[in-house]
Amino acid sequence: MSSESSRYGVEPGDYIGRRLPRVEDARMVRGEGHYVADLRVEGCLEAAFVRSSLAHGRLRGVRLDEARAVPGVVGVWSAHELPELPAAQPLFPAEVLEGRDWPSLATDRVRFAGQTVAVVVAENRYTAEDGADAVDVEVKELPAVLDPTKATTADAPELFEGLSNVVGEWGTGEDIGEDFWKNAPVVVEASYRQPPLAPTSIEGRAFLARPEEDGGLTVWCSHQAPHRLRRDLSSVFEIPQQKVRVVVPDVGGAFGGKSETFPEYLVVAYLALRLGRPVRWVEDRAEALAGATHGRGQNQRVRLAADRDGRMLALAVEVDASTGAYPHYGFAPLFNMLRLLAGVYKTPRIYARVRAVVTNTTPTAPYRGAGRPEAAYAVERTVDLLARRLDLDPAEIRRRNLIPPEALPYETPTGALYDSGDYPTALDKALEAADYESWRAEQRRRLESGDGSLLGIGISCYVESAGVMEEYGAVEARADGSFLALSGASSTGQGHEITFAQVVASALGVDVERVRVVEADTDAVPRGVGSFASRSMQVGGAALHRAALGLVEEARRRTANFFGISVEEVGYREGMLFAGSEELSLPELVERTGPLRVEDVFDPPQAFPYGCYVAVVEVDPELGNVRVLRLVAVDDCGLVINPMVVEGQAYGSIMQGLGQALYEEVPYDAAGRHLLDYGLLDYLLPTFSELPPVRLEEMETPNPNTPLGAKGVGESGCIGVPPAVVNAVADALGHPADLQMPLTPETCWTALCDRSAARSAEVRP
Repeated sequence: MSSESSRYGVEPGDYIGRRLPRVEDARMVRGEGHYVADLRVEGCLEAAFVRSSLAHGRLRGVRLDEARAVPGVVGVWSAHELPELPAAQPLFPAEVLEGRDWPSLATDRVRFAGQTVAVVVAENRYTAEDGADAVDVEVKELPAVLDPTKATTADAPELFEGLSNVVGEWGTGEDIGEDFWKNAPVVVEASYRQPPLAPTSIEGRAFLARPEEDGGLTVWCSHQAPHRLRRDLSSVFEIPQQKVRVVVPDVGGAFGGKSETFPEYLVVAYLALRLGRPVRWVEDRAEALAGATHGRGQNQRVRLAADRDGRMLALAVEVDASTGAYPHYGFAPLFNMLRLLAGVYKTPRIYARVRAVVTNTTPTAPYRGAGRPEAAYAVERTVDLLARRLDLDPAEIRRRNLIPPEALPYETPTGALYDSGDYPTALDKALEAADYESWRAEQRRRLESGDGSLLGIGISCYVESAGVMEEYGAVEARADGSFLALSGASSTGQGHEITFAQVVASALGVDVERVRVVEADTDAVPRGVGSFASRSMQVGGAALHRAALGLVEEARRRTANFFGISVEEVGYREGMLFAGSEELSLPELVERTGPLRVEDVFDPPQAFPYGCYVAVVEVDPELGNVRVLRLVAVDDCGLVINPMVVEGQAYGSIMQGLGQALYEEVPYDAAGRHLLDYGLLDYLLPTFSELPPVRLEEMETPNPNTPLGAKGVGESGCIGVPPAVVNAVADALGHPADLQMPLTPETCWTALCDRSAARSAEVRP
């Protein structure tokens, strides 16, 4: 090993699997993070948006004169004054969305509460907000529809004249037919609701655009995919891509909510170009809750058939999914959901249909998990119903149906090709870590004695897909002894600065402190896809790993040419090249032969991480409060590069899963209104105080399709927690017929009252 020392106390090159602290944490805790709102750009103006307070209505007028008279206001515009303003850029082809464009500022109609109607630009944010308050918007209210199933009925309000509210319909498998369901030995049916959720990252959306003297545009944005944003801005404003630069500074979380080219971004960029001055918009919390995209928002109808021994025969799922008012990006999670409806089970027949439906709610988009939680919830809740129908333990019904490890790789009826894993062992580890049998014994004791709160135990097994599309990576050796690792991914808090450095340092056999990670700047990194779908390490890290190994081979080739020998005669170890009696360090090789950089673009198939969660809960029979006593998470994300980072991802997604199960739902009244000034006292999120005792257990089945063996872990808790916790609460409450998330005290108390009323009716003479 090299004699060079590392402040981490680890031998150079020995970094895979090491618990190294995140590089960015030190500056974050010192308050030295650098966000879009922190930038000081000379002459920068600030923007504020005027938003509709109504969910649906005809726009009669937008009066701007009073706002223009506010001292310090530079300009005020509605769509009428900016007819050339481009519409938001969809993810899907235009023909799918024809006639349903999302205008950057509302034109003839508003279709959700929070839609942008006008924009005010001023010398500072305070003045811009004053100007926004002075804008008078007149809307003739129209009937609104909030539920995607109701939006498909004949008498539902038509959101786009002459067009169906059903935007698209997709499916998997062939219709199983009613005769099968009538003749199947055992059939259970259920309906589930996935309430709309707000991503609520610490930092809201933020966008700053500066026009350049050469006709170009520089943008700083809190974003997950800077190269996609550059492409969209180049397209809509007809600026060559090489003249559009997108820089993503520190980002305070995203969870899918910062992947798009939003209407606000286009308005700000357009005004910057029009005014010839930088313009910035920073989203406040009220805007983030009401006007930013939401996640989930589905109605699910599920049927599951099995034989008398509990072995699954067929699954049918029908889903109405809200895209919100504009079908901009809300399609994306639906295809993930369809592919993953087999779960971890060898169900021979699966039929599913999903309808994407416009409603008078905030547009939806991928939210952490993006289709995986919806699929796992539909399957795992129904598996528990099957266990109850057959009087089998929920663990046993799962064990009888799990895909065995020797069957992998395994192609499901939905077309997913599971790569590797051991689902039965994950279940066994979770049950053992949760002390499952002891809790079942305690549950029986309480039921027999009537002593204490109601106790429930819930299980959830899941499989998810991770990693989509290719990613760019490059590694460069420099004459000063340092190394640059360039990645097309773009961290929103995942810890790339240390984990990507660990990958490159390990491949090169050098000190991790010599590796500097560069990403999130389209001028520095020529191409990229971004960070979402748990793809950063599986795809981006693997691209860097391949580039680093390629750099070693290129260095050997150059050394061979330099000394006039064959490549086979050149050795490499820990940053040194050996050619017979001659030695060269990589910095010396660069000095003698010129710049040394190797690029790679890696496009692996999707991977399929998996796991099993067990939740133990108490429900207060008088108040309906739910207390999570224990939560066990067994996750297999393939090779773990940095356990500390993986654990951080696990805890974060677990908390978001708890939020979905117990607390969170975007509130609308019957007319689709919600208060634009409501905040986190109204939209409830779990905090550290609500963190239950959590035990994390790992399995490590390497991904056979990448050189690193990583699979992705960032969304596991959002997938595994909701069905485990809801199954546990249902178990405690005696499996009420219609128990829907979030399981607020009112929801649980009502279920208890309904159960008591049903029991009273049973004993009534």
